[in-house]
Amino acid sequence: MGDKRVIVIGAGIGGLAAALSLAARGLDVTVLERADTVGGKMRSLPVGGVPVEAGPTVFTMRWVFDELFAEAGTSLDAAVRPRPTALLARHAWNARERLDLFADIGASADAIGRFAGAREADGYRRFCARAAEVYRTLEGPFIRADRPSPVDLGRRVGLSGIGGLWRIQPFATLWSALGEYFQDRRLRQLFGRYSTYCGASPFEAPATLMLVAHVEQAGVWTVEGGLSGLARATAGLAERCGARLRTGAPVARIVVERGRVAGVELEGGERIAADAVIASADVAALGAGLFGAEVAPAGDLVPPRERSLSAVTVCLRARASGFDLAHHTVFFSSDYRAEFDAILRARRLPTDPTVYVCAQDRGDAATAPDGPERLLVLVNAPADGERPLTPQEIAACETSWTRRLAACGLTLAPEGPATVTTPGDFAGLFPGTGGALYGRASHGWTATFKRSGARTKVPGLYLAGGSVHPGPGVPMAAQSGRLAAAALIADLGSTRPWRGAVTSGGTSTR
Repeated sequence: MGDKRVIVIGAGIGGLAAALSLAARGLDVTVLERADTVGGKMRSLPVGGVPVEAGPTVFTMRWVFDELFAEAGTSLDAAVRPRPTALLARHAWNARERLDLFADIGASADAIGRFAGAREADGYRRFCARAAEVYRTLEGPFIRADRPSPVDLGRRVGLSGIGGLWRIQPFATLWSALGEYFQDRRLRQLFGRYSTYCGASPFEAPATLMLVAHVEQAGVWTVEGGLSGLARATAGLAERCGARLRTGAPVARIVVERGRVAGVELEGGERIAADAVIASADVAALGAGLFGAEVAPAGDLVPPRERSLSAVTVCLRARASGFDLAHHTVFFSSDYRAEFDAILRARRLPTDPTVYVCAQDRGDAATAPDGPERLLVLVNAPADGERPLTPQEIAACETSWTRRLAACGLTLAPEGPATVTTPGDFAGLFPGTGGALYGRASHGWTATFKRSGARTKVPGLYLAGGSVHPGPGVPMAAQSGRLAAAALIADLGSTRPWRGAVTSGGTSTR
């Protein structure tokens, strides 16, 4: 297998995970990334000379990386020193209504009881049990496996698991399912927000997304250097296993000869031969023909109204006052349905948005640092990146989110200019997406099965990344890379044993 050459297009976490898994098996791997840095959406931006995390900030399902790093003979703990958090997130609706959720279910239930009463606390415990059941039902036959059809999924869970599959309410929306556990509108809003982790609306996403609640309950970690640091660590380990990483190397087309992949051609005309290619770009880029007409059928044409959410993000350094920020804080809008109607139906920024703030210099103690702190502010937006936001729209967005923070008691005093990223900017960073951050929206029970799997109809071409199975988010995208690598190796008929450890240290699993 050492003579088999594989090219990975894209150094997002899906591509990096695939490259690491393949290099650890001894394959000849080259990663080609159009940007100047690795990580894709797991990125940081300099603000006043200080790096601020500008992409994902919540790290869960660490078992994916535990297993990935173990394949290379090392451990996640040795690479980025993940630290579990006791306080999952702080939530606010106004200056008086605030609620913290904790890693300990009992502590969260007590907090919910004080916030909304004993009935809601009991509903929370029942909700946690159901979310855990959903996750257990889907981890083996879905998350860890190749993309199934509905029939395949039923076959995988077997007769004994059909009851569990039915109980996860695949045909209900998340919002309606939450009504079985919570009468309090604020709590439905809080747990409905988990659909946005997949770029979806709680009013259209399937109830199965309640598994996100269990994923967070099972553990949220912070890592050294943020999640962009995790991407760099994965890339570094892949290189130590023998993979070559080339940044600033945009691929113009995937070369197909005699009906199968033969390599790639870069925009500058350089051609690189390969026995297989893993495309870790958004499937919409493939479907739009951005990698050549011959492989376009392997992609997906996602109409604008079927795209997942985009966002307006603001990276800044500021002094915060009037509200005790946690590492993760969510400030909820007054009308959740109106917010999503504005984004997904009217295709405009909401006038009263839910605002997420990541205070990157705060830990569980949530004490304010001396001086300005690093903040990421995010509001959801429609993925219509082909129509750039006007300066007036960007200014109105800033007015809206600062008003929402002020309504909850938080005032920010920025130090120096902020860096704003809009759906149009995301569309430029990730071609073919229109600014969608999570691929096709997870709306309706069939959406999950519309995502492409690792294998394609083009021999030698495989897919990875957050727009393919098993879905968006850092651990899921990394898992897609592992699935793509496993499919490629299986198709090549590899029986080669794993390469030895590249660093000292054992594995760490939960």
